[in-house]
Order: sequence, then structure tokens, then C-alpha cells
Amino acid sequence: MNFLAHLFLSGDDDELKVGNFIGDSVKGRNLSAYPARVQDGIKMHRSIDRYTDTHHIVMNSKVRLRPKYHKYAPVIIDMFYDHFLASLWGDYSKVPLEQFIQESHYLLNSKIDIMPERTQFMLPYMIKGNWLLGYRELTGLDRSLTGMSKRSRFKSNMEHAVADLERDYEKYKQEFQAFFPDIIGFVTTSPNKCQ
Repeated sequence: MNFLAHLFLSGDDDELKVGNFIGDSVKGRNLSAYPARVQDGIKMHRSIDRYTDTHHIVMNSKVRLRPKYHKYAPVIIDMFYDHFLASLWGDYSKVPLEQFIQESHYLLNSKIDIMPERTQFMLPYMIKGNWLLGYRELTGLDRSLTGMSKRSRFKSNMEHAVADLERDYEKYKQEFQAFFPDIIGFVTTSPNKCQ
């Protein structure tokens, strides 16, 4: 799961959202620099990633990409799934996507001082470029993947991934639609596993 899904899966808990959002940028087990509920959000992020990475449906999605993208296949699938969450948003939320994103931007910007340096650097670009809303359209997804490819230390080919998505669009969409209720169920029925 990528940024949009992590924010969505945090529910209405602002500090949990912040922790879930910064989860990838926080290294190690010592989380004492963060407020308790933000720590819970970081742990939730890690639990969501573990659950997602080992889920049989997600594995099917990754298998299709692995020959071409190797270790970047999971990153690309995270982005594909955020695209489907954004494009099918009304199936999962009564709050309009634009409103959810605007509120998330406001929240994250208000907590930027407690975020890791890497996230503090990235967040203004994410907000200015409206990345989360951009995921809804293939052009926005392509822009994000191309940007990630340019920042990658190794050759990733992620700039070509949208063409693969377009070719097998219905397969990825069906996999997302089968998987996403499972991850929602995981975070709502097993909150202790997520913290």
C-alpha cells in the first residue's frame, strides 16, 4: 500500500494517520521520539505492509511484474493499488476524495515538525503536486512512477510500468477489488495486530 491507502486505513484518528503516513521513513524499533499514538500509526504501517506483502492476491499481482521490474515490483503494485483506490474511491468512502486529500494535506502539514527529515523534505512537493489526487488518473500515476524512477539508485524501469498496467488493467483491478476488503478487515477487526 502507498500513501493514499495508508491514510485511508487509519480511519479518523489524526495521530494514527500521521504515524501511518511516515512509517516508511522511520527506521528501527526505537520510536520514543514520537507521541504514543503516532508510534501506534508507525506500527500499524508496518503491520499493513507485512500483511500486504504476504497476501496471496498481492503476490499474484507482483508475479506478473517481477520478470521486468525485479525488486521494484512490490513498489509498483503499491502504486497501482493506490490508483485503484483513488479511481474507485466512492466504493470505499462517503467522503469525497478531494475533501479527504485536502484534510489530509492540512493535517500532515500541521505535524511536519515531528516528521523525519526525509518526509519533511518530500511533503511540500507531494502537496504542491497533488500526488494523491493524481493517482486517480493514469497520467498522474505515470508522473509519480517516472519521478520515483529518476530518484531510484538503481535502474528500475518504473517509468514504463503504466504501459503494463494498461495492458492488464482488468486483472489488476480485479485483484485490487478482491484484496482491499481483506486489508480493511485486517485493520478493523484486528487492531491489536496493527499496533
